Amino acid sequence: MRETIAQNLNLKLIFLFLLLFCFNRSNCSSLNNVKMTMQFDEKVDNLLPLISPTGNPEPLYPLLAPSPLSPFTITNNTAPKLSGLCTLDFEAMNAMTSMTAIDCFTVFAPYLANVVCCPQFEATLVILIGQSSKKTKTLSLNSTLAKHCLSDFDQILMGQGANNSLQKICSVAPSNLTEGSCPVTDVAQFEKMVNSSKILAKCGKIDLVNECCQEVCQNAISEAAKDLASASYELDSMGLKRPSDISNRVVNDCKGIVLRWLASKLEPSKAKEVLRGLANCNLNKVCPLVLPNVRPVARGCQDDHSNRTSCCSAMENYVSHLQKQSFLTNLQALNCASSLGKKLQKENLTNNVYNLCHISLQDFSLQANGMQESGCLLPSLPSDATFDTSSGVSFLCDLNDHIPAPWPSISHVPVSSCNRTVKIPALPAAASGQKGLYNKEAMFLLLYAIGIVLITIR
Repeated sequence: MRETIAQNLNLKLIFLFLLLFCFNRSNCSSLNNVKMTMQFDEKVDNLLPLISPTGNPEPLYPLLAPSPLSPFTITNNTAPKLSGLCTLDFEAMNAMTSMTAIDCFTVFAPYLANVVCCPQFEATLVILIGQSSKKTKTLSLNSTLAKHCLSDFDQILMGQGANNSLQKICSVAPSNLTEGSCPVTDVAQFEKMVNSSKILAKCGKIDLVNECCQEVCQNAISEAAKDLASASYELDSMGLKRPSDISNRVVNDCKGIVLRWLASKLEPSKAKEVLRGLANCNLNKVCPLVLPNVRPVARGCQDDHSNRTSCCSAMENYVSHLQKQSFLTNLQALNCASSLGKKLQKENLTNNVYNLCHISLQDFSLQANGMQESGCLLPSLPSDATFDTSSGVSFLCDLNDHIPAPWPSISHVPVSSCNRTVKIPALPAAASGQKGLYNKEAMFLLLYAIGIVLITIR
């Protein structure tokens, strides 16, 4: 009972602060509709390395956010101006295109690009072409059709509230809808050259947690892609094929053909699950942030007797630039912390400035309102954004994201969800405020307002 009263008191204090904060901010939405939504999930995030529980960190309370996005931006759809020349059946994929429009909503698209928007955008295109192959019997579009279809797809998404620059944001061009350099696009020829039953067995349903490490489906796709690429082998004077002539570009283009074929054999919802799962494997391997020159931080911190205030000021100023780029998953943040730490170590900075300046993983992700306490890290298996007429657009953030950033050791092992021996600092206490209580998977829905994002990027 005391804990509940204490939590309510803390929330009231946050509300009062938010009220004062918004009083001087013309971009803040009306506080008459302040909302807070929490969701708890007991599932374990098996993509995270092992956690090393130490100390009794302070509890992390959910953020009170101003009223969500105005629903009219999505519900009042505008009729798209289509070319009438595209052969893709957009109508049959209406549910998925609507989901893509929400994931790539106009304001959020650049900041959810690598984690949610672009994986969904690209998956929908793959499924559209795959499903259309049932009638056309081909797994690619010619360059003319590709141009019309991509333009029509953009128009449909924009009519439902999506960003108008998705091709640029996601680096997708009409050529991505063609066969590229893969020599096989005909469905009948495809099924003669590859072990199609093996692809369906390995990829019809993937283990979202273990696929990234075991690569069961990925290996099957690679094998099929190489089989397709072999059609471009040239025979030498002795009539033997020369595998060395096949470039990685051809194999990669053929992987796209394999994915389209797979999407033609699965229900769209199942195909999306597979494609998004494979995309997660790639996005969690790297740090997607652009890390500027670290020398200003190194100069302020490399002297053992340097002023702590000066050092942390330089570090926080550097991190503030990172916070304007994009939302990250928790594993991406680990990789970013590792990459930045190694850059600083190359500048002869040996002190753990993360610990000195209290840098956490959430500091690498976009901040909700320009305040350090409001960073949002997405789970390592990001979900789609959601929309309804009362709460607008929202997406899941990891409640336990205020984890101290780990400083890389000299014998540093790259962060990987497959290396279960890697340990990262303790998770914070759960939102209940109980000391010593850890909830590894506490999640909450953070409702972002346009004003909040605008404040962040100013």
